[in-house]
Amino acid sequence: MAKKRIVVKIGSSSLTNDQGEIDQEKLDDHVGALAKLREAGHEVVLVSSGAVAAGFGRLGYSSRPVTLKGRQAAAAVGQSLLIQSYIDKFSEFSIVPAQILLTRDDFTNHERYRNAYATLMELLERRILPIINENDTVSVKELTFGDNDMLSALVSGFIRADQLIILTDINGLYDSNPHVNPKAKKIGHLDEITEEMLAFAEDSTSSVGTGGMKSKLLSAKAALSVGVPVFIGQGKGSDKLLEIINGEGNGTYISNKERNQININQQWIAMHSESSGIVYVDKGAEEALLYYSKNLLPAGIFKVKGNFQKGDVVEVYGLNGVIGKGEVAYSSDDLVKVIGTRSAEPTKRGSGVPIEVIHREKWVKI
Repeated sequence: MAKKRIVVKIGSSSLTNDQGEIDQEKLDDHVGALAKLREAGHEVVLVSSGAVAAGFGRLGYSSRPVTLKGRQAAAAVGQSLLIQSYIDKFSEFSIVPAQILLTRDDFTNHERYRNAYATLMELLERRILPIINENDTVSVKELTFGDNDMLSALVSGFIRADQLIILTDINGLYDSNPHVNPKAKKIGHLDEITEEMLAFAEDSTSSVGTGGMKSKLLSAKAALSVGVPVFIGQGKGSDKLLEIINGEGNGTYISNKERNQININQQWIAMHSESSGIVYVDKGAEEALLYYSKNLLPAGIFKVKGNFQKGDVVEVYGLNGVIGKGEVAYSSDDLVKVIGTRSAEPTKRGSGVPIEVIHREKWVKI
């Protein structure tokens, strides 16, 4: 089998008991399976919940804290317990783990986004196993991922993973709630996540976790949008992850035939950037962007809205509304001076090469 880059997400309920303590039997099972995946030659990134769940008992809480300060204090205690457990377990397989704690701001800030990518690539190149969690100790509501399901989806797109595996307590998705309807049928494969599926998903949570099935569907949709196939389900034993990537997992596979191949800059633009303005394009430019992977040139723009600088991200509107986003090579002041000009006019770089307003590698369709 060809070497793959795999992101595995393990939730709190899959790592801890109801008292908030790390369950050593569960941990042994996961670590053994991750080690087996590495032994088969695959690159592995682990997104692991469990810090808050592992820490709240040590603080004297009877259940997962609901206040921000309670969660942050529990994370501060629990994260060290969690990573030490991983270090001890992985040492039995001569695997060195690395702890990476992220906030939403690490994705929205372009420079930090690139730095995080470079760090992850260096760790993988040196056969280190990155263990990623949200930095709950410093996160505030506006900067959280909501849960580690979404964090795992963003990470999988970020590193252009070949597979995202979300391990959970149930064996995949069903056409209705299996806890309520004994005739509910398991769904083996999906090629898209629809709004109807999201509306019907019950967003229940466990006593130690934060995400439900709706959370996992949203995360799968995000991963699929950047070309990463997803598995949602369960497993047991050291071969469970190998079985999953071989198509034999106990759960639901979500993928489509056409992988959306976009680079790291395009992913940041699509999923994390904020728009600073709008450019309006004519029919010819719209078709060139959408169907022919062309650069956006000044000739196709007829209107500019907002105040932005070179390097900012703007929305691009066609005749019927927004069609995409891109990083501009002009400020708004400079762009209004050249909109509508042709390549034969003064908008030239060097030997008659037209200067693009948005390069195709810094453009994404919406």
